[in-house]
Amino acid sequence: MRKPHFSLTRRAGGFVFVSGQLPFDSAGKIVDGDIARQTEQCLQNVQAAFESAGLSLADTIKITVWLTNPDDFWAFDEAYAGYFPGTPPVRTTVGAVLMVPGALIEMDAQALIPDT
Repeated sequence: MRKPHFSLTRRAGGFVFVSGQLPFDSAGKIVDGDIARQTEQCLQNVQAAFESAGLSLADTIKITVWLTNPDDFWAFDEAYAGYFPGTPPVRTTVGAVLMVPGALIEMDAQALIPDT
């Protein structure tokens, strides 16, 4: 299987950027399920990427989301809200054709590194 050429995370100044995350499971396959299940998997992947940089979802300041079907917006939003119970990060959500068949969603994220 070919792998695209990009970094999972990059640190720049006081920020960590996570590249576009698709709903891949640990075996590298798109998870079965509806938009809610795929949203949860994407957020788990973002969380794991931030954790690898010593951060958590609580440090997230911006997320961009691409949905293949605009009709999925409210189900996506409900699943997403469960990961950000307090003040959520700013977000942009747009419709798009995604590069991986079966993916209903993709998201990237940025986090602010807390002052230590």
